[in-house]
Amino acid sequence: MKKRLIGVLGIAATAALLLSACSGTGQEQTTGDQGGGDASPSDLSYAVVTHAAPGDAFWDRVKSGAEKAGSDYGAAVTYNSDPDPAKQSQLIDNAIAQGVDGIVVSMANPDGLQASVERAVAAGIPIVTINSGIEKFAEFGAITHIGQSESIAGAAVGERLSAEGATNALCVIQEAGNIGLEERCSAAAGTFGGTMENLQVDGTNDAEVKATIKSKLQADPSIDAVLTLGGQYAIDAVGAVEESGSAAKVATFDLSEDVVTAVGEGKILFAVDQQPYVQGFLGVAALYLKSINGNDIGGGQPVYSGPAFVTKDNAAQVAEFAKKGTR
Repeated sequence: MKKRLIGVLGIAATAALLLSACSGTGQEQTTGDQGGGDASPSDLSYAVVTHAAPGDAFWDRVKSGAEKAGSDYGAAVTYNSDPDPAKQSQLIDNAIAQGVDGIVVSMANPDGLQASVERAVAAGIPIVTINSGIEKFAEFGAITHIGQSESIAGAAVGERLSAEGATNALCVIQEAGNIGLEERCSAAAGTFGGTMENLQVDGTNDAEVKATIKSKLQADPSIDAVLTLGGQYAIDAVGAVEESGSAAKVATFDLSEDVVTAVGEGKILFAVDQQPYVQGFLGVAALYLKSINGNDIGGGQPVYSGPAFVTKDNAAQVAEFAKKGTR
């Protein structure tokens, strides 16, 4: 299954690059559903609207991927985010009013965004969802979804923690109401051989995240694993383990350069990479293909960007890309 998914990503990325090369010939391209007239890539504009909270390094990589695609294709890409579903909806509505050629949306709270997403579709603006919203993208009218299945990834993590000998784990949720994060913990708990408890923290304050985890570890010395759902929170967890004197092992979803280093040093067991740079890049690439060639990638199914495991065995290789801010 993994080989097939990788193949789908490779085909989508290769097609996007080939079409990008063709667009440099000076020939005018049609814009598909957006008016049906002639347009050059420089006339195309896309909005990327995510639920990112300020200071979240994960979303910096999504933004970088989207902007790189825009640069490669000669299209204008604007990035905006807000963790509040109502405010994120307003950002989508603003993009509709601006008459963009397509919108990339992350749907951590699908119900809160449904009306805005459907307004965009009704206006003839193609939508691609990324990261969160895999269960609802087709229902809302989006072309495809690019991301990982949180249930598949979570189940793999639960099994891996069990194989490491853990029996009492914390699953640290940094954003209240994010159904994707909740699904990760639920799926991990479902395959974990021991007990797994959710721990809610404020992901906008790393000092508080570390303090909350530290307090929990001090209160319950039997906790032997901490699973975080974002790279920067894994670093907080490593600090909490060290300061509390706990013997708990840390594992995490998502990467940062610090996380890759910590995995290589054995301070973090493993990291699950859903490849956020890929999500941003392919989100824009999918819209670009729709604009210039009328393509709908994915065949009505999601395009998986993960999960991929980073362990001590491959950390050095991944670190080279993490230094560039793309992993």
